[in-house]
Amino acid sequence: MIFETHAHYEDAAFDNDREELINSLRPGGIEYVVNISSGFDTVEKTLELTEKYGFIYAAVGIHPSDSHLLDEERFKWLKEKAMQPKVVAIGEIGLDYYWDTTDRDTQKKWFLRQMELARELNLPLVIHSRDAANDTFNLLKEAGAQQIGAVMHCFGYGVEQARQYLNQGFLLGIGGVVTFTNGRKLKEVAAYAPIEQLVLETDCPYLAPVPYRGKRNSSLYLPHVAREIARLKNMDYDEVIRITSENAKRFYGI
Repeated sequence: MIFETHAHYEDAAFDNDREELINSLRPGGIEYVVNISSGFDTVEKTLELTEKYGFIYAAVGIHPSDSHLLDEERFKWLKEKAMQPKVVAIGEIGLDYYWDTTDRDTQKKWFLRQMELARELNLPLVIHSRDAANDTFNLLKEAGAQQIGAVMHCFGYGVEQARQYLNQGFLLGIGGVVTFTNGRKLKEVAAYAPIEQLVLETDCPYLAPVPYRGKRNSSLYLPHVAREIARLKNMDYDEVIRITSENAKRFYGI
C-alpha cells in the first residue's frame, strides 16, 4: 500500500467532503497519511485529524511565510503541540524567497529555532524550500540536520542541488509535478535519485498529477506519481510503492 508523506486534509478545500474522502483512502490503497501543518490554525486542525483517524499522523511546524508571527510564547505553545503522541516530524518549515511575505532574516531565525526543537524532541524535518536552495542547504548543515533526517518536500530544484541534499542522506518528496509535461527538471531528478531516498507525496489539495492537473488533489491520485517514477527509473510499479513506503515508515518511525 501507498504511504502519503505530505497532505493538508485540514484545508478548507476539503470542508464539504472531508470525512467521506478520508474514509475512502484506506480502501483506495493508502496505508498511512502524514498531515502537515503550516500555520497556527492548521496545527490544531491537524492534531484533531490524528485523533479521529488511526492511520493519520502529524507534522507540526510553522511555514516560513507565517514565521513572522512566531514569538517566544507561541514557540513554547508549538513545542507543547509537537510533543503530542502522533506527531512524527517538525514541519513544514524552511525558507520561501518566492513569496517573501516574511523578511529573510526572520525566516532564517525561526527555521533554525524549529530545527533545534526537532533535535530536542528527536523528530525529523519536513522542509519547504522555494527559490532558496543555497540558504536552505547551508542552514540545514549548520543545524546538523543530517543527524536527525529531513525530507525535501515538493522538491523543485535540479539534479545538482538534488545531489547536495542526497549526499547528506536527505529524502526527496516527489509529487504530481513529475507527471507534468513541463516538469522536465523534476523528471531528471526522479530518474537520477536512488529510489531508497524518494518518498511519495501530494501536497493536496494542490499540485494534482496528470490527468487531474488543475483540479483538487488527493492521496488517491498517488498511483499516477508512482507510475511515472517507475517509468523514469525503468522499475516495476509495485517495487516503487514498496520501497517508497518503507522509506517513509523508516523516516517517520511508523
